[in-house]
Amino acid sequence: MSTAEQLQQKYTYGDYLKWPEDGRWELIDGEPYAMTAPQRLHQDIVFELSRQVGNYLQGKPCKGYTAPFDVRLPRKDEADANVETVVQPDLSVICDPTKLDKQGCRGAPDWIVEVLSPYTALKDMNTKRSLYQLHGVQEYWIIHPEDRWLLVYTLDEQGRYGQPGVFGMDEATAVQRFPDLSIDWSFMAAI
Repeated sequence: MSTAEQLQQKYTYGDYLKWPEDGRWELIDGEPYAMTAPQRLHQDIVFELSRQVGNYLQGKPCKGYTAPFDVRLPRKDEADANVETVVQPDLSVICDPTKLDKQGCRGAPDWIVEVLSPYTALKDMNTKRSLYQLHGVQEYWIIHPEDRWLLVYTLDEQGRYGQPGVFGMDEATAVQRFPDLSIDWSFMAAI
C-alpha cells in the first residue's frame, strides 16, 4: 500500500487493538494521532487532579480514570471493532456504570480534563472540544499548564458548549458537574 493510500485509509478500534503496544495512539473519525510522552509539569498536574478527584469520588458511584484509558465514542450502535473514535483523556469521570467494560469506557464520560502539551494543544482545543460536544460530555476542562489558566466548557440544554468559563489558578475552581467539589490549585506554587 502506498503512503497516499495509507493516509486516506480510515481505521477502526479493531485495527487500533492490533497496533504495537510500545506506542500510544488516539483515533478520531478513523484518523490516527500519535501521542507523545508528556512533560513533567503535565504529569504533576494530572497526578494531583487524580488525587483530589479520587478522594472526592470515594464512596460515590462515579469512577475516575487517567490516561492511558480508552474512551470509545461510537457514532451509533456499531460493534466495538467498527468504532472509529477512541481517545485517551488525561482524566475521565464516568457516572454511568453501564458505560464501563473490560476495555475502558464506551460512550461519553460525564467530565473530561485535558492538560495541554505543545504537541496536542490544537487538537485538544478544537478537534476534541467539538468531538466531546457531539458525544455529550457534560463538562470539559482544558488546562494550560505553562500559563496557568483553564477553560471550562459545559453543555447547555441544546447539547452545545457555549462560551467557556476562563479561570486562573490563583483560587479554587468549582466543578459544575459536582457542585460540592472544587479543585485546589495551591499545589501549583510548588511545581
